[in-house]
Amino acid sequence: MSSPELFSDKDVLDRTAAFALEYSSATPFPHVVFDGLFNLEVLRSVANEFPENDWIQYSTNSEVKLALEDESKMGPVTRAVMHELNSQRFLKFLEGVTDISGLIPDPYLRGAGLHQIRRGGFLKVHTDFDKHKFMNLDRRLNVLIYLNDNWEESYGGHLQLWDTEMTTCEKSVLPVLGRCVIFLTNDYSLHGHPEPLTCPEDRSRRSIAMYYYTNGRPPGEVKEGHSTVFFARPEDAPQKRSSKQRLAHVAKRWLPPVLTDALKKH
Repeated sequence: MSSPELFSDKDVLDRTAAFALEYSSATPFPHVVFDGLFNLEVLRSVANEFPENDWIQYSTNSEVKLALEDESKMGPVTRAVMHELNSQRFLKFLEGVTDISGLIPDPYLRGAGLHQIRRGGFLKVHTDFDKHKFMNLDRRLNVLIYLNDNWEESYGGHLQLWDTEMTTCEKSVLPVLGRCVIFLTNDYSLHGHPEPLTCPEDRSRRSIAMYYYTNGRPPGEVKEGHSTVFFARPEDAPQKRSSKQRLAHVAKRWLPPVLTDALKKH
């Protein structure tokens, strides 16, 4: 007996055009948030397969979270879902939504796979690494699928999307079961889960994270090669940015490296 599908071709065909319009017109950067595309029973099975151990643990001033990118530590339903999200038909769906051709999946799941944040955890606002360490490809898209059944607003865990100058959170997304966020990955796509999670001790914020790449990218999307870069929000005292920090943030995006290097010396 075959296992249930994660999504149907009819649903994808019926909704691609609407998703594409929302993606291209969204602010503060191209993205789309939607519900109802994925089979919730399949996603519940993935959540139930989350292992107790084997997680990569991150615990710094910028992030407190758990991640798992090793397929051998994942359950059979989870592995099947990962393969489906890296399949030809899902890549074609993503290309239809984003108008990015030649998307390449990541079989290594570098930084991707399963993510989990427990009570008190967070992920500050950031831009993502821009190159794949092993394949030397350009990171272009993030796809986040949330696995949190009966998730209450009071638990927090909202994904925040911020404007380029880090002055305003323009969108806040509650991570409920089946909700998916697709967004462009470049130097301007500032996002994160900066508020410490307030869910009960026996709950955690669970998600699937998948990243997609191309060989080359349009000029201007990335100023210079970098790993993950974190940014402080205006309310993040005592890390409030000075006027000089804000200037440096703007300069990195709009000035050539020779001038940004000169600014750092002053």
